[in-house]
Amino acid sequence: MDLHATYPALSDLRHRARKRLPKFVWEYLDSATGTEATKHRNRAALDRVGLMPSVLHGEFTPDLSVTLMGEKLPLPFGMSPLGMSGLIWPDAECHLARAAARAEMPYGLSTVAAASPEDLAPHLGAHGWFQLYPPRDPEIRADMLARAKAAGFKTLVLTVDVPVASRRERQTRSGLTSPPVLTPRLLAQVGMRPAWAIGMARRGLPHMRMLDKYVQGTATANLPPTAHVGYLLRTAPDWDYLKWLRDHWDGPLVVKGVLRPEDAAPLKKAGVDAIWVSNHAGRQFDAAAASAEALPAIRQATNLPIIFDSGVESGLDMLRAFALGADFIMLGRAFHFALAALGPRGIDHLIDLLTKDLIANMGQLGARHLRDLPAPFDLSPLR
Repeated sequence: MDLHATYPALSDLRHRARKRLPKFVWEYLDSATGTEATKHRNRAALDRVGLMPSVLHGEFTPDLSVTLMGEKLPLPFGMSPLGMSGLIWPDAECHLARAAARAEMPYGLSTVAAASPEDLAPHLGAHGWFQLYPPRDPEIRADMLARAKAAGFKTLVLTVDVPVASRRERQTRSGLTSPPVLTPRLLAQVGMRPAWAIGMARRGLPHMRMLDKYVQGTATANLPPTAHVGYLLRTAPDWDYLKWLRDHWDGPLVVKGVLRPEDAAPLKKAGVDAIWVSNHAGRQFDAAAASAEALPAIRQATNLPIIFDSGVESGLDMLRAFALGADFIMLGRAFHFALAALGPRGIDHLIDLLTKDLIANMGQLGARHLRDLPAPFDLSPLR
């Protein structure tokens, strides 16, 4: 089967994924917060970014490699962490980590994933990133860092844009709780999605395996539907917290969830190795700027590497973000759409699809390397 003929774009994988997932799982993956205005702004902001084609450059194959935090990577994108990936598809974290290792790209594991760092150790490549949702207790904090390091994770990502649980109304309406409880309503949805159901029956319903060590016996009855047991351990980090992490982690340190340019200089002074511009794909705050709108000012404010996410659906979207100042792109939902659509082969297909799209569009721009991209311009007046 020619996957490129049947699924030539991420939208095709998304469409198939929706047909294969129970509704409550789909709502968890696809939803944002509030009216989902920030999620839609992410898409609209990228659509406004124009890049002028250039001609008469002859035949060439673009070089897609980048150097990020001292490491040369063959592709300019990676897999963003997503909490409870294992709910989207059985054993999702291991499937994603193995595909990332084959492609020599970063793979991000969330603190609240359905697999622990130890589970991923046999499958992790050379570019494992551990995303820390910050625990309050310094002993738990130190133990989490030690476990991530021992499992082979080299880069630590501190997520700073989740000081409190967000209100994801679509997710709440779906009936999903954490940990998942299969009510008659949800069981009826499961029964309509046999591939997902059979896989979960073999694997068992997922839970946040890294937290098992710290939360056994902890009551969760008073948590809101979109929160989880991790919130009982978590704190809202401050600058002292970041300093503690810098002092206790000897690898690259990334801060994820930055939208204000005035935060860039203090982050560099604090010893951060890269800034991750993100609005959490619209899942946390519905009045935020689109990540693409925030990116240029942050680029002007710092010479630190900038990682970018939120709204990216294609190679062209990546080029738009690079032209605005990004140094690397991470995709989260996209790889889960691919996995849910086609199983593990969907991940490799999406990597190939995005790579081909980058090459095709760089050819139109006459760009042999990402540093050769033209200056972006605003398409809005032309619409």
